Amino acid sequence: MKDLKEFNIHFVGFKEGSHLFSYEIDNTFFDAFNYDDFLSSAIKIDLNFTKKSSHFELDFSAAGTVNIPCDTTNEPFDMEVNPTLSMIVKFGPEFNDDNEDIITITYDADKINISQYIYEMIVLSIPQKRVHPKVLDGTMESEALSKLKELEITKEKNVSNETDPRWDKLKNITTEKNT
Repeated sequence: MKDLKEFNIHFVGFKEGSHLFSYEIDNTFFDAFNYDDFLSSAIKIDLNFTKKSSHFELDFSAAGTVNIPCDTTNEPFDMEVNPTLSMIVKFGPEFNDDNEDIITITYDADKINISQYIYEMIVLSIPQKRVHPKVLDGTMESEALSKLKELEITKEKNVSNETDPRWDKLKNITTEKNT
């Protein structure tokens, strides 16, 4: 990952209170993380950075779309994303981000880079199984779905109502015992 300097927040001169930041995210942002699952993306990030006397509160909200391929048909579609993330940044002797809700930065730090948190917020909001909305509502027409339907029809034709005679003999054993 290369350094995304536009996501550095230099907080030293901030007065206590709320400070608002906005960012426009596209695929160049995800390229910096070597993440190529999105065919395209257009996401607006709003950050409410609240400076308190002993810590910072960061409240992220995102709204936009990512274009991704469907796992069933491989057809691209736009998926809406609108994740949120809240975290606290406090000061300590060494950097620590083991806890996802509380980040510790060093006492001598004068900035924080928020790109990693934005990246994780967006990527983790995408479901593992990505299904085109038209597949879900049954209106999708594609070659992959046609082949899948043909396969299901073939399987249904091969399944008959006749039972295996070996099983019939076993059924007779249990009924003979009861009589």
